[in-house]
Amino acid sequence: MKVRVLVILMLIIVSSCASRKDILYLQDAGTNNTSDITYQEVKIQPNDILKITVESLIPEAAIAYNSGNQGQAGGNSVELMQLNGYLVSNEGHINYPILGKISVINLTTQEIENKIKSLLIDGGHLKNPRINARLLNAKITILGEVNSPGTYTFTEQNITILQALGYAGDLTINGKRDDIIITRDVDGVRKISHIDLTSTDFMNSEFYYIKPNDNIIVNQNDPRVKQSGYIGNVGTVLSVVSFALTLTILLTK
Repeated sequence: MKVRVLVILMLIIVSSCASRKDILYLQDAGTNNTSDITYQEVKIQPNDILKITVESLIPEAAIAYNSGNQGQAGGNSVELMQLNGYLVSNEGHINYPILGKISVINLTTQEIENKIKSLLIDGGHLKNPRINARLLNAKITILGEVNSPGTYTFTEQNITILQALGYAGDLTINGKRDDIIITRDVDGVRKISHIDLTSTDFMNSEFYYIKPNDNIIVNQNDPRVKQSGYIGNVGTVLSVVSFALTLTILLTK
């Protein structure tokens, strides 16, 4: 009787513990350590905020085309740049000084630079101007079993899912590493992908590079789910084991 109780309780404890397979990242990195990199250009969407600057051989000639970037003194923070940036309308336009409405929907920042440069040259505004366009309000939301869940902004052109999770302080020990959920809206269609961080295969996925407005969800792993259910934490399990042993000894005397 005592042996049977001990076996059952030990099985419960073992089943509630995480193994190395549940925790380690990129477990097949030793056999899959070389692959080509394909960067993905971010396409501009409604409600994006752009910073666009125009430079010319004669600086004074470009001032009028930078009026949308004029902020407060010392206003170089991202928040202030956003307030003074160009908001993309629901129709996909920005209202640019002198040039008027410019459609930027589904264009990359490089394509926007080329488009504004052509408008300035073809319209006889400036000769050989230099244009610089940047997306200011790229953001992602990370929820679940991470150390710092929340919404994070970034200004890099390309960030990976690993970098994104780094913003949130990495997964907790209870995070489910083999089933990270990513939701993404593309041209009015919502895509949902499941990423396995324990394998290098996800590096070849279209979801390896994170896009603005992506949502990343890290669910609890099985041991954590079991702990939050009928088993409880290790301390609780040990208390149950001690009580069961004491009860068994008393009943079998």
